[in-house]
Amino acid sequence: MTPAAPSAAPTEASLDHSQRQALERTLEHAIEALRTLQRPDGHWCAELEGDSILQSEYLLMKFILGQEDQPLADGSSSEKLRWIANYLRDQQRPDGGWGQYPGSGVDLSATVKGYFCLKLVGDDPEAPHMRRARSVIHAMGGAERCNTFTMFYLACLGQVSWNAVPAIPPELVYLPKWFYFHLDKVSAWTRTMILPLSLVVTLRPTRRLPSDRGIDELFIDQRLRHRLKSKPDVPRGWARFFLFADWTLKRLHAIGGTPFRRAAIRHAERWILARAGQDAPAPTEGLGAIFPPMVYLQVAFMALGYERSHPVIKRAERELDDFFIEDGKHGADRIRIQPCFSPVWDTGIALYALADSGIDQADPSARSASAWLRDKECGFRGDWAGNVDAEAPTGGWWFEYRNAWYPDVDDTAMVAMALRRVGGAGNIAAAERGVAWILAMQNADGGWAAFDRTTHRQILEYVPFADHNAMQDPSCPDITGRVLECLSWHGYTIAHPVVARAVEYVKSHQEPEGCFFGRWGVNYIYGTWQAVIGPIRCGVPRSEPWIQRAGAWIKSVQKPDGSFGESANSYEDPSLKGQGSSTASQTAWAAMILQEVYGPNDPDLMRALLWLSRTQLSTADAADPERNPDGDPAGSWAETEFTGTGFPKVFYLRYHLYRLYFPLMALGRWHRAARNAG
Repeated sequence: MTPAAPSAAPTEASLDHSQRQALERTLEHAIEALRTLQRPDGHWCAELEGDSILQSEYLLMKFILGQEDQPLADGSSSEKLRWIANYLRDQQRPDGGWGQYPGSGVDLSATVKGYFCLKLVGDDPEAPHMRRARSVIHAMGGAERCNTFTMFYLACLGQVSWNAVPAIPPELVYLPKWFYFHLDKVSAWTRTMILPLSLVVTLRPTRRLPSDRGIDELFIDQRLRHRLKSKPDVPRGWARFFLFADWTLKRLHAIGGTPFRRAAIRHAERWILARAGQDAPAPTEGLGAIFPPMVYLQVAFMALGYERSHPVIKRAERELDDFFIEDGKHGADRIRIQPCFSPVWDTGIALYALADSGIDQADPSARSASAWLRDKECGFRGDWAGNVDAEAPTGGWWFEYRNAWYPDVDDTAMVAMALRRVGGAGNIAAAERGVAWILAMQNADGGWAAFDRTTHRQILEYVPFADHNAMQDPSCPDITGRVLECLSWHGYTIAHPVVARAVEYVKSHQEPEGCFFGRWGVNYIYGTWQAVIGPIRCGVPRSEPWIQRAGAWIKSVQKPDGSFGESANSYEDPSLKGQGSSTASQTAWAAMILQEVYGPNDPDLMRALLWLSRTQLSTADAADPERNPDGDPAGSWAETEFTGTGFPKVFYLRYHLYRLYFPLMALGRWHRAARNAG
């Protein structure tokens, strides 16, 4: 891309009085809006929205467990399952399919699961919406081409053979540490899924449905229906190797597995129990505190013979059902399901945004938020400890309300710099403990990953089970850049070897255009925002060519009205880098890049900030459901796009506070810089 033509927009120095006042009012209104959303105990937690598979997989789980007509964990009627189905039905697109986010292509697996659920709850397969779904599935090659995660559900309900599901022997718990596929070498989220699923595919719980409730009509190739498919885009040699390995493991299963199988099953059971919902010694709300393993646990433990009345199952049900939202926004008889809660993430970013706006520990909002965050500091040696030196300190923060087994680097960096910024002896001490933990988590390549100190192992992505495209958790530029920003607030500079190695890692991952891939946010705008700010604040000169290339790229994708936007379609088609509907969150990320690279007087920065000012929700806008579909307070922004990333090409997220605290952060940074310059 070529840089955009020079803009005639005003610089900060030439802003007229009304424009300066407008930006100041925008900042004040955003602060006020954020305060109105703070919980009484000091934290923030907004809705975290995923796609239709949250509804469909929950319903399929209930049918696998035979609970579709039984009360829910809280004693409420099973009618609520129909409310979940109602919302799932609403998510269907006019063409008949379901997708990963608004504007995405049709997702075959999501569409098969959506159709199956609606048929199970009683929708007529000849109804127009069902016929449309069936037509889409056939056009995409039939249900036999679903991903392996979908095949687990279909096998449990008797729609495919267990031969179509990857073999995951529970004996993997006994693999030696040096082994390539040891549990410590896969990502934390894979770890929490793989052992429950190993129990499911080993014990093979299968519910036989009447033929009129099955989905025979969705399959085209009956032979392929009952066979395991290799993952797309896997080198042919590795595809053959893993299919042969799977065949061998299934032959071994047919004769009862290894002599250690029974002991391995019990070992896996104990491993799961140690990480499931508990209050001590590691406060945890559900296995991994996230939807997929919390679902798989219930199916696995049913296969182990646990009764629904067992305390472990009762708690697991309750913790999963806590993800329900039934606020009436989409109708009185609708329930949507979140993939998890995001309170530490939301609170850390909100507090950092307030700090960027000049608010410190003297402010009641900052004081209560920082106290809440300090209370969430992790002092437990979870799974991460298996990949660091024995003397590495404990510390860090997790993402959810309680998930002591899995603190993560991204949350810890955000919280540590927020606490440092607002000040106070207790906050600074906690932040420094977080930094010490982060330093112990640096990878050998100089970067940081999300949950573990690890090494990139490409072969892990070739196993048939790896349909989520995230079998491992390697270093990524966005998290590494955020860590550098955090370290800069704690006095680290490019002169420190830890920082120098991290900067070299970031530089080595720059795209030819000058941008950076966004692993945890959409996409190249997010990745570039994270990748360049930390190095600059650690002392990398803005004049360095790689920094200037990043700045030039962000200017090249700015729209004529000053805004920025990028669709998650850029993960599928990199030619769409930086292209998409304008959003407040992405415009804020880009504005922060412009300020960091070019300073607070940059005319394109002004255009971005003035766009944010023009599009901020007024009191009248906030009262208009069409202008404000999510019911945000005045002072926030309307944003329906998914700008968060769970697994690229697989699962995306809409964080409902991104549209508020990131614009606040961008406006606050500019206001402070302009005031200091003045």
